Amino acid sequence: MRARVPVVEGELVRDPDGAVAAAEKVGWPVVLKASRRELAHKSERGLVRLGVGDPTEVRSVAQELLGDLDPSTAHPDEGVLVLRQIRSTRELLMGAHRDPIFGPVVVMGLGGVLAEALDDVSVRPVPIGRGDVEDMISELRSRAIFGEFRGERPIDTREVEAVLAALGRLLASDESIESVDLNPVMVEGRSLVAVDALVEVTA
Repeated sequence: MRARVPVVEGELVRDPDGAVAAAEKVGWPVVLKASRRELAHKSERGLVRLGVGDPTEVRSVAQELLGDLDPSTAHPDEGVLVLRQIRSTRELLMGAHRDPIFGPVVVMGLGGVLAEALDDVSVRPVPIGRGDVEDMISELRSRAIFGEFRGERPIDTREVEAVLAALGRLLASDESIESVDLNPVMVEGRSLVAVDALVEVTA
């Protein structure tokens, strides 16, 4: 990815057999997600299936998520995403958008399905440095999840800085991008992996 943000391994497919082939590549179990240009918040719509564990189930779920999608007329970004399933107890929200006063800013906070309800985020104008990242973490009510958590190692703040800096550079270098929302960014070991993204661009 040109932004150099770590993303989960996976493939976009448009038929059930392709979904099985993709699952064999990324390893079982897998996550299947519907990918349509007009759809956001896929979890709330029941368009994300976790723990799909064998070819028969993959074919059935892929067919259901594809629905009436016509491959001959679909946009290149549409189909079903087959992704490696990551097991993690910590989920972050990381993103960037254009502020009318400060210009490009980066955002970080608690991610997952509770992100909007808890609204626990910190914001900084770009460019950012290590001190900014430490300050952003200290501002979060959920900052404890960055340390040792339920037997898991602390999150590597150098990776947090790298992702936020990459998002800031992306907006600074491409004026057509209005915002990037990575949610969730999952913690795997001490590393970060984005498993879903919403990018808004100007028409």
